[in-house]
Amino acid sequence: MSRCYTQITLADRRHLHHMVAAKVPVNEMARQLGRHRSTIYREIRRNTFRDRELPDY
Repeated sequence: MSRCYTQITLADRRHLHHMVAAKVPVNEMARQLGRHRSTIYREIRRNTFRDRELPDY
């Protein structure tokens, strides 16, 4: 039987943000949050902003 999907909470997103800043490996982030690593990759991609004109912004 498959597991029920639950959205990532704000607390999980904050924890994920801190782990990304600390350069924790994605597999470890997924293990700590109890999510699949593809979910972590998607969440990081969705919430990352890159500006080519102002790369330091």
